[in-house]
Amino acid sequence: MTNDAPSSTAFSALGLPSFLLDALSGLGYEEATPIQSETIPAVLSGRDVVGVAQTGTGKTAAFALPVLATLDYQRRVPQVLVLCPTRELSMQVADAFRSYAKASPGCRVVALCGGNDMRQQLRALKDGVHIVVATPGRLLDHLKRGSADFSQIKTVVLDEADEMLRMGFIDDVDEILAQTPKGRRVALFSATMPPRIREIANVHLDQPVEIAITSAATTNANIEQLYWLVKGTNKLDALTRFLGFEDTQGVIVFVRTRESTSAISDQLRQRSFVAAPLNGDIDQKTRIKTVEQLKSGQIDIVVATDVAARGLDVERITHVINYDIPFDRDSYVHRIGRTGRAGRAGKAILFVAPRERRMLHNIERVTKQTVESIQLPSFAAIEAKAQDRLMARFKAGLAETPHPKAAQVVEQLVTEGSSHRDIAVSLASLLLEGDGRSESSQESKRPLGNTASDSPRSREPRPLRTKNGEERKVPLTYTADELGRARPLNEHPEVVMERFWLAVGRKQGVKAREIVGGIANEAGIEGQFIGSINIFENYSTVDLPEGMPKPILKHLKKTRVKGTNLGIVRVVDSLSA
Repeated sequence: MTNDAPSSTAFSALGLPSFLLDALSGLGYEEATPIQSETIPAVLSGRDVVGVAQTGTGKTAAFALPVLATLDYQRRVPQVLVLCPTRELSMQVADAFRSYAKASPGCRVVALCGGNDMRQQLRALKDGVHIVVATPGRLLDHLKRGSADFSQIKTVVLDEADEMLRMGFIDDVDEILAQTPKGRRVALFSATMPPRIREIANVHLDQPVEIAITSAATTNANIEQLYWLVKGTNKLDALTRFLGFEDTQGVIVFVRTRESTSAISDQLRQRSFVAAPLNGDIDQKTRIKTVEQLKSGQIDIVVATDVAARGLDVERITHVINYDIPFDRDSYVHRIGRTGRAGRAGKAILFVAPRERRMLHNIERVTKQTVESIQLPSFAAIEAKAQDRLMARFKAGLAETPHPKAAQVVEQLVTEGSSHRDIAVSLASLLLEGDGRSESSQESKRPLGNTASDSPRSREPRPLRTKNGEERKVPLTYTADELGRARPLNEHPEVVMERFWLAVGRKQGVKAREIVGGIANEAGIEGQFIGSINIFENYSTVDLPEGMPKPILKHLKKTRVKGTNLGIVRVVDSLSA
């Protein structure tokens, strides 16, 4: 069945037990999305399911809720297996299960993925779990060492199956499915349905219910959409100035990578803003605390990745700032949908580099809405806005009952020789300094010009060459004339790509899927945005989105694949680039 209407159904009408309805109510969820209203009854009735739906449509709850409703909580053995393409998504799905199962009779969930402590995973499996969420590679490691027993598995979920295909994991998925018991039900979710995924469905699913949800890619009319063309000013300084000027309550700043969430939130705190990161590496306890602090006003700014912000519903979010432009339109719609909720007005600001204008035009074309240009606030405007806020606070204070000791403090200062005017000026100065937003914006007063971290290209020293022209193993720079230029993505031609050299090749026995897995998991890039891979004897090349941040590239240099550091180097157009 195909559903492209924005219809909704109350969760209470879908046959879910009370402990799940209570958990959903506590999370602020009342109405099921189309994929949820179609999938939940099918899974509850024991049917296999093929769901074709984009990210951000509520797929996780669509399979998690009926699975939790049918678990045998008295038997602490793996009964549900969820396969995900990346570590970040695995962690997010596991956290979602824990959130929904908060009031369950002792549900236990473990995430089995690379980058997590193997000893903790082994201990969790030994102690007993109900639900296993895993990446294919790490799960096969456990199966080979005999640490995971799937003889009692009742349900298998394949989340983002086309992404697992793109990352080269689909043969592993086939192998894993073959080791699960006959008679188990399977739910397969995919944004697209390429032939290999259809083949998996035909082989491993039994007369599945097919559900296709068409993404409307529409945006809330309550959200004012603006963009700032990145030029002449460092992005962090620009972010600081927007935060200093805008009348904000809660703010979500979206970035592409886990590392950026921590780096930018740290820099914002250094500039007197109350900010925290939110990404797939953050444990559930810290995530819940961060969200609660955002809701209560203890934190004003969260710097988040797309995956970490899924399902985030906080009414006081007035602004969404897309620090890094999303790679696809659905991510954009999902991001800005965090504001303008419950009929309230919201504002979304998009940072667009000149090379990203095509992506902006694609967003406008698909959403059928114009994103208006906005200028960077001047320092004078920021200072004037700070004074306006101060005046508003004073006027509000005059209408309230003063603190019992306030009059005593003023009288003592007057007795000591201070005038009422001097006292008022001193108080205003303290309040302006305490505002932080005006003061922190001044820190960005520096000569204009992109910093090294914002530059789309970085000059590298010229490579060393062998006398006999043999293939170099440790180049310092390669040019496009030598290694070719990046190719556009078939599914996302609007994304500008760059080519990179990697220090691993056929000699190390590397496969394309291992390169994709290493980059996707360590850099937090979705597999669909990792382009052409060419493997040679002593090196490989990979195409990645243009403008990869330097901290990410530095991290990837040390990322090990087949026992070798990737040593990633950007391929420049020429030595004069």
